[in-house]
Amino acid sequence: MTPKDFFAFAEKHGAKMVDLKFTDIFGTWQHCSYPISTWDEGTFEDGVGFDGSSIRGWQTIDSSDMLAVPDPASVKLDPFFKSPTVSVLADIVDPITKEDYNKDPRNVAKKGLAYLQQTGIADSCFIGPEPEFFIFDDVRYLSNQRGAMYEIDSSEAAWNTGRSEEGNLGHKVGYKGGYFPVAPTDTYGDLRAEMVDELQKVGIVVEAHHHEVATAGQCEIDMEFSPLLQMADQFMWYKYIIKNVAKRNGKTVTFMPKPVFDDNGSGMHTHISLWKDGNTLMAGDGYAGLSELALHAIGGILKHGRALIALSNPTANSFHRLVPGFEAPVTLAMSQRNRSASCRIPMYSGSPKAKRVEFRCPDPTANGYLSFTALMMAMIDGVQNKIDPGEPLDRDIYDMTPEELAETNVAPKSLDEALIALEEDSAFLTAGDVFSEDLIKAFIKFKRTEELDPIRLRPHPYEFDLYYNA
Repeated sequence: MTPKDFFAFAEKHGAKMVDLKFTDIFGTWQHCSYPISTWDEGTFEDGVGFDGSSIRGWQTIDSSDMLAVPDPASVKLDPFFKSPTVSVLADIVDPITKEDYNKDPRNVAKKGLAYLQQTGIADSCFIGPEPEFFIFDDVRYLSNQRGAMYEIDSSEAAWNTGRSEEGNLGHKVGYKGGYFPVAPTDTYGDLRAEMVDELQKVGIVVEAHHHEVATAGQCEIDMEFSPLLQMADQFMWYKYIIKNVAKRNGKTVTFMPKPVFDDNGSGMHTHISLWKDGNTLMAGDGYAGLSELALHAIGGILKHGRALIALSNPTANSFHRLVPGFEAPVTLAMSQRNRSASCRIPMYSGSPKAKRVEFRCPDPTANGYLSFTALMMAMIDGVQNKIDPGEPLDRDIYDMTPEELAETNVAPKSLDEALIALEEDSAFLTAGDVFSEDLIKAFIKFKRTEELDPIRLRPHPYEFDLYYNA
């Protein structure tokens, strides 16, 4: 779509405003709205200015001026403005050098795909994420010098079987009992269908929606696999649409990995495959029907898995889900069909085109541009260096003894540990100048100073249970 097509699209839908969106390092959409009358075709070359020092982890105040250059091909009709408004994604550019900004996540994904083609290994990378989320009726939280608390509520939650309600108090979703029940246990079928309808309006192909394992409204809506950049763009729309549809229905959605104690957390299992000239490179006569290239690619994921997790599971809360002995996979090993391994090879279909690897560690707090690209970069490194993935672990890892587990490579146990792994193993990301050292350092610094340090300074409410009478 050209700039001329953009204006035709806006006119067709009667839009008087354009909402420009871009993504910060941590996967949050930023936006600014403009009357369309203030834009012309030159805007798509010159961009619009903004203060880069006010975006987390970006510019210092003495070099704050930045440009957001809209991509006309990304235009959509935004479903959440009262009057018709078109939305367009922007790429970030330095106003002096006119170079693409090295901390712009969308630019990282573009550079990653260019590097993939430059290596000659493949020309396409397809991504199929499975983001999970919770739908709550109510949430409250507070943290200050005199106290801390959070409280969530859901009318379908197992803990509400005794509360006062009109009508039947039965049919609540039990703990770890939410996978695939029909109504009236699953109360969110219509709300998910409304979410799917809005996703489809912006061009996202949805494969299925369903209730997930946990109580209290855990759900999943699956998108059809797409090329990496397209999927990263779609993932931003996905979170935006699901949160806003919930809000207009009096609900609230969170993509936090672990908002509910003692029940399943929310992951984002990420399926990935490499293609060339329209053909998959993943199928072959090796283990689980994989090619030698695919096995080496998995070797790259497993070798760099601990560093990858800093980007695919980038919050302190992520590691309340990634706990040994529970359902989230923490063992860095490959296995066919086995959901307890970090790299699963799905066996639903015998079609060569269906061959892929599913990295099961990620969660939906990840920045898709960075997480998907980092995963691809690990696979490229694995192929280039013919990294052996090791023997498959075709057994229930949760039944392994501590002695057996000690011999396996495992995920970091905390965000701090994951950030250390990223510091020590980032060369595979900076290959081809895909990830800049500046971006990696800014990411690590922000996570330590703005998230980990504040958490360390605060007493945890449960500590009062443990230690108040010490």
